[in-house]
Amino acid sequence: MRILESRNKGFERELDAILAQRREEMAGVEEAVREIIEGVRADGDEALIRYTRQFDGVKISSTEMELPKKEWTRARKGIDKETLASLQRAADRIESFHRHQLARSWFDTEKGVVRGQMVRPMTMAGVYVPGGKAAYPSSLLMNVIPAKVAGVEEVVVMTPPSKDGINPYILAAAQLAGADRVLWVGGAQAIAALAYGTKTVPRADIVVGPGNVYVTTAKRLLYGVIMVDLVAGPSEILVVADGSTPPGFIAADLLSQAEHDEMAWPILITPSREFAQQVEREAAQMTKSLPRHEIITTCLDRHGIMILVQDLAEGMGIANRIAPEHLELALQDPLRWLGEVKHAGAVFLGPYTPEAVGDYLGGPNHVLPTGGTARFFSPLGVEHFVKRTNILSFSQEALKGVREDVTRLARLEGLEAHARAVEVRGKED
Repeated sequence: MRILESRNKGFERELDAILAQRREEMAGVEEAVREIIEGVRADGDEALIRYTRQFDGVKISSTEMELPKKEWTRARKGIDKETLASLQRAADRIESFHRHQLARSWFDTEKGVVRGQMVRPMTMAGVYVPGGKAAYPSSLLMNVIPAKVAGVEEVVVMTPPSKDGINPYILAAAQLAGADRVLWVGGAQAIAALAYGTKTVPRADIVVGPGNVYVTTAKRLLYGVIMVDLVAGPSEILVVADGSTPPGFIAADLLSQAEHDEMAWPILITPSREFAQQVEREAAQMTKSLPRHEIITTCLDRHGIMILVQDLAEGMGIANRIAPEHLELALQDPLRWLGEVKHAGAVFLGPYTPEAVGDYLGGPNHVLPTGGTARFFSPLGVEHFVKRTNILSFSQEALKGVREDVTRLARLEGLEAHARAVEVRGKED
């Protein structure tokens, strides 16, 4: 792993280069995605059938796109009891966490004025679940459950087809989470279908869920046609450690992100050179026995970084500049430093809270902002699936009390019709 030292003259320049490098390169992808979007918009289901054959190598008709509920049940029955129980426990914990996020409508009254805000769920949500060689039932749970907690009427899951058939864990998770439909469509074409609607795919209000660069680009391009959760890039973990946590713990956590793909970012910040070296030795030893060791090795060579700082205060400042997706505070007193966190998707406190537990069973959502966007984006939650409507009511007497102020401000802005819309109601006096 590359080592940077904050006391070196070129450190700021190196850090700026790292922050710039994290921005995912979209060149060469956007044009292809635009073509796919326009194809789906023009041809609907026919385009989905065409792109599925082209990109997934699967021939499918419009009547075969949706997976019937009996297949969900069959898949669930075919899963061993222990795995099903783990999925159920994960679903329960995710639901209990997200119920705390429910917003309520409210009203207040004062001298003939009623003000308020009405909170209503969206009607339809689309959830994208990656497919292919890997299956991510945890991702389905994390995306569907907050939508159902919010009260969304219909939640449709889109997942890429495979010659080997649908992954049974995806269907079991869909049933546990309360999804309404599962459609066998993937890629940018799935996002386009949800944005514009086809004969088979309903038009969504919001589309959430992770995906490859094509899916991510489609979400970015279609934002405004639909609402999206966030534009996610490669996974990241940043560990701030003071040396009080066993180096093997830290090494394992860094590798847990490195195994995602070669583009992931595992970063360690510590004031101890000796500790950093111990972590690196542990990581090298662990990597040998891991199934995805080639991916991990490439990831560490490309993006593995250890930053040596003069003290923890400086380390926290650098962590805030990086604004990581996952931030672990592997510190003797993590609560003392929690208040210093300004930008992070999720924070994991202490030696026994590995980021991996948050991916599956902690309860907080694992769909998090990446690439420094934690400066302004929040984790996926119930609030993504609701919208707020402002409510206002004035009595005749209450309007009389503000008439002069409103007309004065309207004319200040040159909007005479606004002023007269208030004045005309004064003639009844």
